[in-house]
Parts: sequence; C-alpha cells; structure tokens
Amino acid sequence: MAAPLNQGRTLAIDVGTGSVRAGLVDRTGRILRIESREHEQIVPQHGWSEQRPEDWWAGVVAVVRRLLDGMDAEGHGIEAVCICGQMHGTVLLDDDLRPVRETVPLWNDKRTLALVQVYERDDPDCRTLADCANPPTPAWPGFKLQWLRDNDPPAWRRARLVLMPKDYVNLRLTGAVATDRTEASCSFLMDPVRNDWSDVMIARLGLDRAMLPTIRMPHEIVGRITDAASRETGLPAGLPVLVGGGDYPVALIGSGAHRPGLGSDVTGTSCIVTQIVARPILHPEICNVAVADAAWGAFVLLESGGDAMRWARRALHENAVSYDTLVARAAEAPAGADGLLFLPYLAGERLGAYRNARAQFFGISAGHGLAHLHRAVMEGVAFSVARHLRIMEAASGHPIERVIASGGGAKTRLWLEIKASIYGIPILVPEEAECGVVGCAALALLATGRAANLDEAVSMTVRHAAEVAPNPAWTERYSRMLEVFDSVYRNSQSQYARLDELAG
Repeated sequence: MAAPLNQGRTLAIDVGTGSVRAGLVDRTGRILRIESREHEQIVPQHGWSEQRPEDWWAGVVAVVRRLLDGMDAEGHGIEAVCICGQMHGTVLLDDDLRPVRETVPLWNDKRTLALVQVYERDDPDCRTLADCANPPTPAWPGFKLQWLRDNDPPAWRRARLVLMPKDYVNLRLTGAVATDRTEASCSFLMDPVRNDWSDVMIARLGLDRAMLPTIRMPHEIVGRITDAASRETGLPAGLPVLVGGGDYPVALIGSGAHRPGLGSDVTGTSCIVTQIVARPILHPEICNVAVADAAWGAFVLLESGGDAMRWARRALHENAVSYDTLVARAAEAPAGADGLLFLPYLAGERLGAYRNARAQFFGISAGHGLAHLHRAVMEGVAFSVARHLRIMEAASGHPIERVIASGGGAKTRLWLEIKASIYGIPILVPEEAECGVVGCAALALLATGRAANLDEAVSMTVRHAAEVAPNPAWTERYSRMLEVFDSVYRNSQSQYARLDELAG
C-alpha cells in the first residue's frame, strides 16, 4: 500500500555552535517548518571555548517540542530522525554513559596548541599524513583527548568513552553508542584507507582505543527513540534515528557538493573551500573530511572570510553603515580596484609555517578611495581562496568543474561574480540556505530506501537557484593580479616574526 501523502518526512536536527535547529523536511527537500534555540558558548580564558552537553540536549527537546506543537503522530508524518552537529567537541562519558565533565572543549578551542607544536616539532615532514589524512591542528579531538588526559586526571580516570556532540544527542535519543565516518575522519585518529581507528595514531598520541566508539556510515540506523526520550521530546517511541554526520560534510551533501569534480565555498565568518575527491589529498596545507559515501572533501579554511568585511565595516566606518552599503561602494570600483590588493590574513592562517600571517593593503596610491578599499577586501578573500583551489587541483590532478557557494557570502551577488571570475569556474547557489537540514533529509531518503544511492537522494532534495558565470574581462585581469598577490604573500612571510616582536 502506498504511503499517505503526508508521510515520508524527515526530522532534521542541526546541533550548531550557536544554536540547535530542527526542521521538518518533506521527501523533495522542502523545509516545511523550522525552529531554533540559541545556547551559550563559554570562554573561561583567552583561546578556550566550551559548551555544556546538557544545553545541547535541552535545546533539542525544546525545538522538537515546538516543531511538533499541534501535530499528532499521524499528522507530522515523520519517518526518520537525522542529526548533524558541530564537529570535534569532545564529550567524555563514564560507565553509566554520563558526562564526566560539565563542559567540553569545542572545535574552536585552542588550548591544545602547545601539544600540536610538540607534535609538529617531532614530525616536521608530516610523515603521518598517510595514517590519518590530516596535518595537525588544535581542532582535532585527538589533541583534545591528550589535553584532558594531562590536565584533568580525575575526569580522565572516570572516562570510558568519547563521543562527538551529535553522537551524544543520539545517545540521549536512542541509548545507542556510535560515531560516523565524517566525524572520525577529522579526529586525527582514523586510518583513511581502512575507515577504522588507526592503531598508529592512537599509539602516537598515547590514547586508549577502547574509549573510541564504533565507526558507522551516516545513513545507517543507529537506534530508535526510547520511551524516556519519547516522554521528553514528544517523538513517537520506536522512530528510527540515523547515525548522522558532522554539520560541515552533511551541509556539503545538502548543497549538492558530494561527488568528485565539484567544489564548495562556504563563506560565513571564515571561508572554507572544498574539493570533492575520490581519496584524500595528502598535503601539509590541506585537511580532509570523509563525505557520506566513499568520497572525501579536501578542504582549506581561511580564517577571515565574511570577517574581512566585518573588519572593514568597523575599521573604516565605525559600524555606522550597513553591509549592503559596503557592497554598493565596492561596486563603484572597477575589477582589480585599480591595482590595489588586500591580503585577508586578519587572524593569521589555520595551517602551514606562517600561522602568524598578517593582513595588508598593497599598492595604495593617491587615486584610491573607499570604493577601491572595499572592492579590494572582497577580491582579497577570493584571491586567497583561489590560491588554495590551485594547490588542491595540482595535488589531486583533477580540475574543479563547478563551485557551489553557501553561507552568508552566497547572498551577495557581486561577491559571487568576483569569485567566479577569480576562480575561473562557474558558481552555483543552492535554493535552500539550510544545507545541513537538507543534507539530513537526503541521508534519511537513503536510510529508508526511498533513494537507491546518494546521487539519487541529492537529486531528489537539492535544487540550485542560480549559476554565476565568470566575467571574461574580469578573469583576464584577475589572473594577472593573482600572480602579484602570490608574490606579495611570499615576500611578506619573512616579516611576520618581526611584526610579532614589535606588537609584543
């Protein structure tokens, strides 16, 4: 018998850094209703960032109850629950599967920097890239576990298991314990060939494999809503819950960037640029995340994406004008800003030898004004991303056919035109901005058998609203400017340490 028309919906939950969002999504990827609740980020001291797992759970309960308000079990038509979540938040659990610490360090917590520096000193040539597919960075849970072991012995002695944020919510919903391939791939502890925990990396960091959960695929069913979770959330007991995945790789799926040949540009505060590849790109300036099926996302994160425009608004206008005004002023300047360049390293760089990189304008003359400065800022972010795209294409041996843009930066047409022309690649914009929620719905179609494979699930749920083509005249000018940008970038590196001394 065919399912009623109101059936086949997914409850998609996104446990982000700033909020929990829950969306009711139909089988075509249309978001029928969405609710959100903010939660606090705790900063005990400079460079630290924490949250309470109990706050994530309270947020899930609140948004799900609001979403279901006024609908009975038949009315909401939910067929499966899928969660994506902020990555790398390291939750230690005891024998009773309860957190041993009230708060956990998040993805943007930098307290492990000294441990990373020791690792880099001992492995200057990144010889372990093949064992984990990633260069060392403070974000990875492997280093967070080292820090917790060394700095919180009482909690460490009680700890029996480690989970990531969405895994913890799955535990509360189903009582089941697992993580997924996307999360594990960015732990610094997974073997990228076997898709299982790496004995080499676990031994290298002095950790205990017994604490690591089973790695499963995101579209598998991890468990079902328990009676206790049903009473708290209002969801029917027995409803299947997927393993789910990290918010970033699931959003790649929900944007349509899921197969080799495609790229992704997610510009929010930062800018994360990704090339979808068949296997990880092993390079000291490139990170790799597993996507839901066999593919990988090779990615580089630019610390200042949208934050570069935020800085310009504050520094040049004391926040007295809108972002629309900044874009309008930038549009008054010609492509290339009459030879003015901006290097956007306001917060340094995530990887490489020059994490202390600085931002700068280069080429200012008496003829330049505010319009040129604002256009140079937008172009500078794109030049920096283009540099990383070229590194990834050279390392993979494959060109990128299309870039799919999402995040706040995808709403600015001029920026998309600048990026397409600097990248020399057409840019697609998803119709639905909540790509993580749509990605959860695509995984649920795969889990419930409504889609035969991930390609079919994406084609059923993802639509693109626009394609922005490169402007040939701009592309020709930008290609020459990119050479100068690279030269200024390289020649400035010798001065960063001296600037640090002066600033100190």
